[in-house]
Amino acid sequence: MRRGAAIVAMVGAMLAAAACQPVGPDYAPPRTAVPPTYAELASSDARAPLSRTVPGEPDLSRWWQGFGDPVLSGLVERAFAGNPDLAVAASRIRQARAQVRVAGADALPSIGVNGDVNRTHLSKNAGLSSLQKLFGGGGAGGQGGGAGAGPPGGGFTTYTLGLDASWQPDLFGGVRRTVEAATDQAIAAVWSERDTRVTLAGQVADTYLGLRSLQQQLAVAEAERARQQELLAMIQARARAGFTTELDVAQQQTLVDSSAAPLPGLGSEIRARIHALGVLVGDAPDALAGELAAPAALPPVPPQIPVGLPSDLLRRRPDLRAAERQLAAATAEIGAATAELYPSISLTGAFSFVSTALKNLLSLSSRQYSGDAALRWPLLDGGRIRANIAVTKEQRAQAALTYRKTVLAALRDVEDALGFYAGEQQRNRALRRARDSGRAAVAVTQRQYQAGLADFSNVLNAQAALLNAENQLAQSDGAIDHDLVVLYEALGGGWVAGETGLVEEAGAVE
Repeated sequence: MRRGAAIVAMVGAMLAAAACQPVGPDYAPPRTAVPPTYAELASSDARAPLSRTVPGEPDLSRWWQGFGDPVLSGLVERAFAGNPDLAVAASRIRQARAQVRVAGADALPSIGVNGDVNRTHLSKNAGLSSLQKLFGGGGAGGQGGGAGAGPPGGGFTTYTLGLDASWQPDLFGGVRRTVEAATDQAIAAVWSERDTRVTLAGQVADTYLGLRSLQQQLAVAEAERARQQELLAMIQARARAGFTTELDVAQQQTLVDSSAAPLPGLGSEIRARIHALGVLVGDAPDALAGELAAPAALPPVPPQIPVGLPSDLLRRRPDLRAAERQLAAATAEIGAATAELYPSISLTGAFSFVSTALKNLLSLSSRQYSGDAALRWPLLDGGRIRANIAVTKEQRAQAALTYRKTVLAALRDVEDALGFYAGEQQRNRALRRARDSGRAAVAVTQRQYQAGLADFSNVLNAQAALLNAENQLAQSDGAIDHDLVVLYEALGGGWVAGETGLVEEAGAVE
């Protein structure tokens, strides 16, 4: 009774120890100072389309819908469903979740079933004393004793059926810290998947809007070529009537040829964009040629961009959330390494039925059992454990620096995107004024030339200025859309909370 009470007391003490606070540092979210607002939004009339104050956190989950283009929205959704990179990211989440279960299994008892049938044939040349020495120290239950072994030259069959169990209590929280680290890694995988969504939505939108911009530039180039051909026909008619010289005809023919030169290159770039979109949605490069080859106008940009505050980035940017969870995992790894300094206890037990006759294998007299409790406490290991703790501490320091660097890079991304977007808007307005002035100048010089009041060189100069302004304006329209997409990416838009449904967002930065 006293032995049983001692065993119960020992097990109770181990369970109480296992419930204690794990060793190692507890994680605390980093305190990162961010500016109260973006410098690029401080004061500028050029930034009027950007919303400087938004109540609460702005909703950027499906920002591409703000362009009002159903084709763009459809392409983004198709990319979310079929893009291989996104599928790989989802697979990594499932892998990380499985790793959490692997880490947690070390804290649970392991139980196994064993069965065995053994046939032994005794040597004819072995004396009874040898057999007694061989079997006299036999195990408990039905297996022991040489009397049941049989004479030399005989044999017997032994049947065994039983259970094995082992458990190593997590006395100082090493397993719990390992599970904590694996859980943080799994949550980081979710945020990495969402960061892939942000990048993918930006790639699709940028490629699609670039396609529409190129189609717009192609339309401008084709209209310019048609205009130059009409003007060539008019000059040729005037030359035949003797009102102008062949020099004017040659100069205009040069303009016609020059206006046709950009067309093949623009066509190649358009096809390349279509191929890129096909791959982004998970199809063959030419899969979207039929539905995207027809030109379409650039969709208008949203009237306001909900920029929010720099502090919103800490919650909205998936790469920041992933880096923060990596920092949490690195902190937990310190505790897992520290637990190696402390003693560990392992409990093992076995219960089986052993018999030389199958008919009485499951009888009470065939019972055989054993138990073992072992203590392990490393005292001298050449400094390996403490060196490993130092390694994990440096890894945590690196993770903290990586998180800080990621925050600074995110702030820079937004500031740069705001600056480029606002600057391109200013440039676009100037180009529109230049285009309108160029159109008026071409009209005036053509009338003066037809009336014989101006030289044809004036017409050529005015046309060249107009063509340059129109080309730059078409490119600027595309650049505005590109800068806007970059801004949405920098703000971390493109994911919906809970849409993956693969891992809970426990421990996220608030």
